[in-house]
Amino acid sequence: MTKYECLLFDVDDTLYSHSYGFSNKCSKNIEEYMIQKLGIEESEVSEFNRVLYKNYGTSMAGLKAVGYDFDNDDYHSFVHGRLPYENLKPDPVLRNLLLSLPIRKVIFSNADEIHVAKVLRKLGLEDCFDGIVNFESLNPTNKTSNNFDGGYLVRSGSRTAINLDATNGCSSLLPKSPIVCKPFEDAFEQAFKIANINPHKTLFFDDSTRNIECGKSIGLHTVLVGTSRRTKGADYALENIHNIREAFPELWDADEISKNIKCSENVAIETPVTA
Repeated sequence: MTKYECLLFDVDDTLYSHSYGFSNKCSKNIEEYMIQKLGIEESEVSEFNRVLYKNYGTSMAGLKAVGYDFDNDDYHSFVHGRLPYENLKPDPVLRNLLLSLPIRKVIFSNADEIHVAKVLRKLGLEDCFDGIVNFESLNPTNKTSNNFDGGYLVRSGSRTAINLDATNGCSSLLPKSPIVCKPFEDAFEQAFKIANINPHKTLFFDDSTRNIECGKSIGLHTVLVGTSRRTKGADYALENIHNIREAFPELWDADEISKNIKCSENVAIETPVTA
């Protein structure tokens, strides 16, 4: 029996290097969206975005939680549609590694399906995975508007901020977001259900320490990508996803184990039994 039945991969800053600068550009686009589309003061947007991301996993989930009403597709188009996809180049090394793996491979990303598809296509990996769990998968019935009951949102003139002091440091007292996303357990549980994944038989690759910690807490075997240093919840750490074969040679051994089992079964069947 093999230890793993599935390999679960994040996309951004996991399948390609953080050095491409997509995360910084994405953060900049989010802040511009908040200023241009939602009317948030430019002088406050950076700190506001930081607080939302810290408490809700994604800025979008935080904005929805505290009462902002906007179209999901418009948000994704503004934030992801202006990313420098032309900087991403085909990665034949990673492609060969993924295609040679005899284990089921699934994408698990907070991003929308258009962004995920563009990234995979640019990297030349669009046919390397057996399934994709993305924003639309996690939020199939999510509406573009939500009813906000006041919660802990504080508006003073043009100023908008979350009054975290009112929660006494307890995240459970924050207004709930209608968006399902990593690093929260409901997102992982939903992904397991969608992709028919047994977390105890799955190796999870992600660059986010928060995602890794949550994944570990619900049974996944975890690999922190982008560093050689393990953090809380990380079973392993990979400085680069290209190092996967050196770090986990047993993943390729699974194919040999399967062949040997089939060979043994054939021999057992073909061997005559004499009394």
